[in-house]
Amino acid sequence: MNYELNHKMILNETKDYFFITLGLLMYTISFTVFLMPYQIVAGGVTGLSAIIYYATGFHLENTYIIINGILLIVALKILGFKFLMKTIYAIFTLYFMLKFAQDILPTQENGLPFKLMGEGQDFMSMIIGCVITGIALATVFSNNGSTGGTDIIAASINKYHNVSLGSVLIAADFCIIGSCMFFPQFGNYVERAHKVMFGFCVMAMENYTLDYVMNARRQSVQFMIFTNKWQEIANAIGTQMNHGVTILDGHGWYTGQNIKVLCILAKKNESTNMFRLIKMIDPQAFVSQSSVIGVYGEGFDEMKVRIKEEKMKRKKRSNEDSIRNQQPA
Repeated sequence: MNYELNHKMILNETKDYFFITLGLLMYTISFTVFLMPYQIVAGGVTGLSAIIYYATGFHLENTYIIINGILLIVALKILGFKFLMKTIYAIFTLYFMLKFAQDILPTQENGLPFKLMGEGQDFMSMIIGCVITGIALATVFSNNGSTGGTDIIAASINKYHNVSLGSVLIAADFCIIGSCMFFPQFGNYVERAHKVMFGFCVMAMENYTLDYVMNARRQSVQFMIFTNKWQEIANAIGTQMNHGVTILDGHGWYTGQNIKVLCILAKKNESTNMFRLIKMIDPQAFVSQSSVIGVYGEGFDEMKVRIKEEKMKRKKRSNEDSIRNQQPA
């Protein structure tokens, strides 16, 4: 039993590191091939490092590792040692990937990577780059990882509060992209404002993609199953899919007959297997599937809200005083 448990944990950890590495590779390709050549500013520590690189020539991977070294202290205290190990792995992996990518890619006269999309294709390159970076970040986050930097801040807030990762990253990115206005190297105020507006487009598209991919992965559905073979279907779902089943009492208005209704909450990606199982047992079953905004509890998302203990104590004392006052003397 212990051997099977350890073997499963090792496989899960290996899968996490594999997909984290894949996400970092996608991020590196997107940033160095589509964003850097056109000096497109972006958010996050990588974006801040790029802004400093465009303005001063100081290599962005060096700025990236310095800032993240400081933020790792925050990750250790808030997110724990396990999260920190994957963050350290992601930070150093992305550092070497960025460095290696800049070394092997052909360069322009100004030292930046070549423009794959050609001259004047800033906007198209931005769209492609944002979509890829958004998917890359979602891949890393979905597998319990982080690319460091502002991701640490976002993951820390998301751990305790039901705030989307994209919303937190937008706030941080807003400040980073806005810092372009303070670098005269980007030209006059009009040219700097142009870069900032372009950066806001990057921020919006990247974080929209991130939230879309993350929410699509976690989306849940509700099944209402009306069938005469409710016991067989409930047993099959409980044993073969390891899902809880709630049995409701129904009454048909037209037929006047009583019927059992199965209510099941599941992940959206389990829908096909659910329908297949139902059809195998009762092809005539009437099934209703609907999307739900959120499902919280065992097997689903955690309710990330804090209950103020002092407020609850005051409310409890107030209720006790009310009961005591209502009692006859």
